[in-house]
Amino acid sequence: MKGRVLVSGGAGFIGSHTADELYKRGYKIRILDNLSPGVHFGKWPEYLNKNFEKIEGDVRRRADWEKALRGADFVVHLAALTDLIPDYKKFFDINVTGTALLYQVIREKKLPVKKIVVASSQFVYGEGKWKCKKHGVVTPKTRSEERLEKGLWEPVCPMCGGVIEYLKYAETHQDPSNHYAITKYTTEMIALKLGRLNNIPSAAMRYSVVQGPRQSVKNMYTAAIRIFALGTLQGEAPIIYEDGKQMRDFVSVYDVARANVTALEEDRANYENFNVGGGEGKTVIQLAKAVCDVTKLKVDLKPSGMYRVGDVRHCISDISKLKKLGWSPKVTMEESVGEYVGWLKKQKLDKDYLGMAKKKMKELGMVKKVK
Repeated sequence: MKGRVLVSGGAGFIGSHTADELYKRGYKIRILDNLSPGVHFGKWPEYLNKNFEKIEGDVRRRADWEKALRGADFVVHLAALTDLIPDYKKFFDINVTGTALLYQVIREKKLPVKKIVVASSQFVYGEGKWKCKKHGVVTPKTRSEERLEKGLWEPVCPMCGGVIEYLKYAETHQDPSNHYAITKYTTEMIALKLGRLNNIPSAAMRYSVVQGPRQSVKNMYTAAIRIFALGTLQGEAPIIYEDGKQMRDFVSVYDVARANVTALEEDRANYENFNVGGGEGKTVIQLAKAVCDVTKLKVDLKPSGMYRVGDVRHCISDISKLKKLGWSPKVTMEESVGEYVGWLKKQKLDKDYLGMAKKKMKELGMVKKVK
């Protein structure tokens, strides 16, 4: 055996697949998860390997970290609150406090943890970098409500207001524009800075749009594939926000799991952050079409006349840095869509989670109409 890996959030989507990949490579697996009702159904999911040690606990509690870390050689810290529900305190309590407590317990107890890999997100880039013909590389801020209400989707040069060209996300830049993004960037800083300060090798992984089986059906905001698949299986046309031409970087959860293990095993990853993505942009319309093809729903795909508050226009990651460690994505968007829909069809859902999400997002002002 190569040692014991503690995977926080290991009962979840990325966590369970990462645990599977680690186990396949000869590691012992321990999972820490609070089985949040926002993700799970009140019990340990059946897809978890029976050989995994399971601890039900919360990353906000010191005692749970102390118990989970006992005898652990490595940690893959994936427990986090996602979505964009405007509960700022809860996001910081779970994502930031939970990560800080991990490093504090290791330091205070002098635990011999050899490496930590933490989850971050391409959300930390905000609108990212763009290129203006007149002013060169620029970093536009969050798109204004005034422009979005008029259906003006593309950011403009912050200096001259002119047309700008999108550039792929590179790890050298970050400009988190919402509470979730702020917590993920803070998580990175805790890992990379406090990790170095306390001689705990750490790496941060900036995931793009992760897709695949086991993805929670309960999240409101995240995972377009979930929203599209749930809708099309009920005979509903996918809800296309903005004009559907916004670009996204879709990556398979299997590729993400391999990336996590690569970062864990590679010394060259120590104290570094990495983009984890498919490396190419696909439009939301292309994703919707792929879902409709798999579910065999024939509908006209057209914009809904609505937009989501907090969205960025395009997000595509430059994955060259991670590729230098020997990793590359292997699963296509179409393959991920097919596998996810196949998995979703087998799930016995007790509620209309899509309908509930639509209602809640409207109540919270998370979606708005173009005027």
